[in-house]
Amino acid sequence: MTTTTETQRSLTVHPIDPGRLDDVRRDGADTSGNPFTAFAAAGSGEPLRCCLRFARPGEQIALISFAPFVEQSVWREVGPVYVHAQRCGGYAEQSLPAGLRHGPRVLRTYRADGTMDYEHNTLVGDEDLEPVLDRLLAEPEVATVHVRTVLPQCFLYAVTR
Repeated sequence: MTTTTETQRSLTVHPIDPGRLDDVRRDGADTSGNPFTAFAAAGSGEPLRCCLRFARPGEQIALISFAPFVEQSVWREVGPVYVHAQRCGGYAEQSLPAGLRHGPRVLRTYRADGTMDYEHNTLVGDEDLEPVLDRLLAEPEVATVHVRTVLPQCFLYAVTR
């Protein structure tokens, strides 16, 4: 008799690196040269990429240009993201962020060398992202998945094993 044991693989969620945000705050401009300008959040759905939750009305936030990849690459896209104006506690949970774990989302898959894996890019409806991310990251060629908004396709966070 053969027994098969499946090992559960855990997902690792990657918000924007706090050190990169510290640099932007210190420099007073993002890497595209846009001024770092704080303003009060309306609280109408601004997803914060530093702590992976939605901004509360009145919180001081900023809108900056951000590229998830730091290395020079044809896959290096720059787009707008909301962050706290001051350093926050970040995101240290072991699970997907509660407010950002459901679709609709675009899941962009990347290989270990940073190239996009078009075959496994996925559009997700309103369902929970975890089973889809588990399936995508079980593919041998998929090393990282970028979770993005659907219409503007702005970066939310990255997920790895």
